[in-house]
Amino acid sequence: MGSENGRGDRFVRVQEVGARDGLQNEPRTVPAEIKVDLIERLAAAGLPAVESGAFVSPKWVPQMANSEEVFRRINRRDGVTYPALTPNMKGFERAAAVGVTEVGVFAAASETFSQRNTNCTIEESLERFRPVCAAAAEEGVRVQGYVSTVLGCPYEGAVDPGIVADLCGRLYAMGCYRVALGDTIGVGTPSKAAALIDRVAEAVPLTDIGIHFHDTYGQALANTLACLDRGIRTVDASVSGLGGCPYAPGAAGNLATEDLIYMLDGLGMETGVDLDAVAETGAFITGWLGRAPVSRVAQALAGRKAA
Repeated sequence: MGSENGRGDRFVRVQEVGARDGLQNEPRTVPAEIKVDLIERLAAAGLPAVESGAFVSPKWVPQMANSEEVFRRINRRDGVTYPALTPNMKGFERAAAVGVTEVGVFAAASETFSQRNTNCTIEESLERFRPVCAAAAEEGVRVQGYVSTVLGCPYEGAVDPGIVADLCGRLYAMGCYRVALGDTIGVGTPSKAAALIDRVAEAVPLTDIGIHFHDTYGQALANTLACLDRGIRTVDASVSGLGGCPYAPGAAGNLATEDLIYMLDGLGMETGVDLDAVAETGAFITGWLGRAPVSRVAQALAGRKAA
C-alpha cells in the first residue's frame, strides 16, 4: 500500500489539531497572536497539516470567533495544509474568503449527539454538507469528513459499526477525499477500533480513512497502534494532549502529539516531525494556559532537560 504523498507504507501523516480541537473548549479566550504563534511553531516542527480554526457560530464555540483573523495572519509554509472546520455554506464562505484550502465537515454516528452538537439530525447534517462539497469542488478546496462518536456516544452508549460505515461511505461519495473516525469520548479499545476499521474499509478505501482518538480511558495510543496494524496511515493528534468536547461530558483531551511521535519513531515509522520541537511548542502553549502538559513524553523530556 502506498501513501498519498508517495513516501510509502512506513510514512504516517500526523495531522495536528491542537490549535482548533485542542483550544476550542478552553474557558480563557486565546488571542489570535498566540494561536498564530502556536500554529507556526507546529508547522515549523514538520507537521504536514495543522488544523487552524473553525468557522462556526461564536455563540456556540466562542473560542473560534477569531478564526478569520488567525488565517489572515498565518505565515503559511509550502507543503503544509491549514484545514478549518466548516459545518455549512456560511462557514465555507467565511473560510474561502481568507484562503482556506482544506475544510472539514463533521457528522455524528449518534442521533442524540448530532442534535446536541449541531442542532440537527444526521440526515439534515448530510444535506448541509452537499452544497459545501459542491462549492469546494468548484473552487479546488479539499474536504475531509469527520464522523464523531464512532465507538460510543455519551447519551446512547454503544454505536453500531454498520451505521458508522454507512455514514462514512455517504460522505466519501459526496466528495470527501478522506473520512476521519472520531472516538469523541475516548471509550474505544484496540479490538473494537480494529474491528471498526475493517467494517469502514468495506465502504471507503483504507488509504482514505483517518483516525482521531481521545484519551479518556488511556487507550488512545493502543487504539492507534491497532489501527496502524490494519493499515491506517493518517492520525490526528493534539500538542500536549490538549482538547476535549464541549458536548461530550467527561471526555478527556486528544491523543498527545508528543506521545504519538515517540511511539512512531520507536516503530521505525516516518513522520518528518521533530519531537523536541513539538515538545517545546507544547511547553509554550501550556505555559500560556497555565497548566502542565498532559503528554507523558513531554513530561519526561522536560524532566530530562531539567536534570
